[in-house]
Amino acid sequence: MSHYYRLVVSCPDRLGIVARVSNFIAGHGGSITEASQHSDLEAGRFFMRYEILADSVGMPPEALREAFAPIADEFEMTWALTDTRQRRRVVLMVSRETHCLVDLLYRWTAQELDCDIAGVISNHEDMRGLVEWHGIPYHHVPVKADDKQAAFDEVQRLVDEARADCVVLARYMQIMPTALCQRFQGRMINIHHSFLPSFAGARPYHQAHQRGVKLIGATCHYVTEELDAGPIIEQDIHRVSHCHTPNDLVRFGRDVEKAVLARGLRWHLEDRVLIHGNKTVVFA
Repeated sequence: MSHYYRLVVSCPDRLGIVARVSNFIAGHGGSITEASQHSDLEAGRFFMRYEILADSVGMPPEALREAFAPIADEFEMTWALTDTRQRRRVVLMVSRETHCLVDLLYRWTAQELDCDIAGVISNHEDMRGLVEWHGIPYHHVPVKADDKQAAFDEVQRLVDEARADCVVLARYMQIMPTALCQRFQGRMINIHHSFLPSFAGARPYHQAHQRGVKLIGATCHYVTEELDAGPIIEQDIHRVSHCHTPNDLVRFGRDVEKAVLARGLRWHLEDRVLIHGNKTVVFA
């Protein structure tokens, strides 16, 4: 695989940003293989993502960051320069709904996701055999209704031990505590059916069927302290009709959920998602 540096930038919008950054890269011999920019005229904010062929620059990422820092200061940038050789470490969390986990494991095995899966955490034992067959550590952390804090203390310990860069709730059906949400702000990804809040609670697809919905969908988003209200990364839908049964809706919903989660995670791993407030700019 080719070796790239990825430069992502968010800053107040003003003239000359693209020219200054592009000239800087060219001045160091860098070859830009992909460039994306967006100006949010309402917010007065500028967003940028560049992929740079690493071998064309001729310096390690630490030196390139140090050289770029004065430009970042001048334009008041929030920025990051990542090296694609430094693979992200991902921890997956799952309960008993297995479709998202199975799909991510397949995509990881097929090298569609450029990351290391450092472990799987579950409040049930159901998926241990499959996960360990993939050579991935499996951690069973039961969540007791009268002592949830102890369980989430253990979850945090395991995530820290795995040196996780990203946590993915692949249908993990527990509400994450505030401390973990804050600790992994912008690095914890969740998937849910788009019926919330209209169809909150148990059996959402059955509720949707009773209402005669014409569209079902799913939303991939970052986790925040406010339940299912974090910045949205990706969404998709599937059209349904009066001919479909509740089981059909469940089946369609699973297909949408796993596809949306996989796209959202891949874009996160490729530094294509820039967060601004409770919104995102996605250079997909």
